[in-house]
Amino acid sequence: MEQYETEEQQIEAIKRFWKENGVALVVGALLGLGGLVGWRYYNDSQIAAKEQASFAYEKASEQLLKGEAGFSQANTFIDSHSDTGYATLMALEMAKQAIERKDLVEAAKQLEFVANNASLSAIQSVAQLRLARIQLEQGELELALASTDKITDPAFKGQSQEIKGDVYLAQQLFDKARAAYSAALETNTRDQVLKMKLDNLAVAANG
Repeated sequence: MEQYETEEQQIEAIKRFWKENGVALVVGALLGLGGLVGWRYYNDSQIAAKEQASFAYEKASEQLLKGEAGFSQANTFIDSHSDTGYATLMALEMAKQAIERKDLVEAAKQLEFVANNASLSAIQSVAQLRLARIQLEQGELELALASTDKITDPAFKGQSQEIKGDVYLAQQLFDKARAAYSAALETNTRDQVLKMKLDNLAVAANG
């Protein structure tokens, strides 16, 4: 996947990919499995189902911005569309809203759902990154490390290494923190925040 500056750009790219390529991916799978019969079945049922799911997703996304009632509707949407990619995208949005409300427990719950159910590695990686940050903030340092270890998509290597550095710093494992920050900086040499974290390590180690 192309490297994006922020996770929000990554999510928007994923949404565009799904809208532009979702139909083609399903068509290819069905043609491979059932040939003409699969194609006819797709025409008869899958197009309508995909359009319905897309419409329901857009509606639930709008309602999600309206508070607790919208949050409940979003949960209902996930339950009704758990076998689609839209469910994981909705869970990501719910996690974002929960973080803004300072409800880290709910945010972690939604992110774990995404990490366990997303079909695209990019979406899984975004969920694991955000989950690791929450676990770090909650002081669950070993869980945060475990979450970063599950990120295998190379496009997210820098971000996962930075979080590892933050965890090691919290554990006062300064050599490991330095190695992690250095690895993160290799993927983005212009990241001033990472450079500051590396510079501050010496102060933290001697503090």
